[in-house]
Amino acid sequence: MTTRPVWQERPTVFGLTLKTVVLTLIVLAMVYPLYVVVLTSLSTARAVTEAGGLVTLPGELSLDAYRELFGGGVVTRAVLVSTGVTVVGTALSLALTILAAYGLSRPGSVLHRPLLFLFLLTFLFTPGMIPSYLIVRELGLIDSYWSLILPTAVSAFNLVVMRAFFMNIPGEVLDSARIDGASDFRILWRIVLPMSKGVTAVIGLFYAVGYWNAFFNAVLYINDNTKWPLQLILRQYVQQGMNLVPNQRAVDTAAGYALPPNLAIKMAIIVVALVPVLLIYPFVQRHFTKGVIIGAVKG
Repeated sequence: MTTRPVWQERPTVFGLTLKTVVLTLIVLAMVYPLYVVVLTSLSTARAVTEAGGLVTLPGELSLDAYRELFGGGVVTRAVLVSTGVTVVGTALSLALTILAAYGLSRPGSVLHRPLLFLFLLTFLFTPGMIPSYLIVRELGLIDSYWSLILPTAVSAFNLVVMRAFFMNIPGEVLDSARIDGASDFRILWRIVLPMSKGVTAVIGLFYAVGYWNAFFNAVLYINDNTKWPLQLILRQYVQQGMNLVPNQRAVDTAAGYALPPNLAIKMAIIVVALVPVLLIYPFVQRHFTKGVIIGAVKG
């Protein structure tokens, strides 16, 4: 009689029940804070006052916090800045990462080992904040949107994952295309990339989320507050109480408009910062196992 490994045995009723309870608790622990943030952002001043802070039970709902938030133009401009940086940065980072990973995945390519060693060296040593700032300043990128993109344009981790995936593509497929007269760029565009949609989508998501959530580069390199991304606006308002709507509150008060509480506005900013990632992730999630795990394990 052969014995099967434990993970191949049929789960017991107790095991299934325990897994269901644990997974339910994990889901609640993740969803409940988001629910509270969204509900508080939609609550009126009376509901927030009665709750004594964060609102957990639905009461009076209103979009006044979002009206106040976008009324002054600061958040609207910051959203446009973050969107532009994310779109341009993700496209540039994907292009550079794909080209570098494909070149380093081909045996016999020029300076293959030295270049790969330099990329791997960045896992152990980073340039540091002061040298990075000096380089950006010498390049004339202070107060430039490019200072939010170029310093983090290529991630060594993403490059290694994509290179490992490219190395798993059968060499016979590439050799047959080369025999037919296809150039390296044509092989990359017509054969390699269509076979790598999963890993490309996942790496693209990594880059996009990184650019969208980044604020430290803006703290270092952007002095003009009209060029601040959304995450820096979020930090300045939530932590330091910056006024996002100059003169708007005085106008609304004079007009008899009921102002939303500051807590609701803070929660509304958090919702605006979270929504894009929450909308994009479900479309890319199905590629995670196929795109990253295969490339990382087999490489």
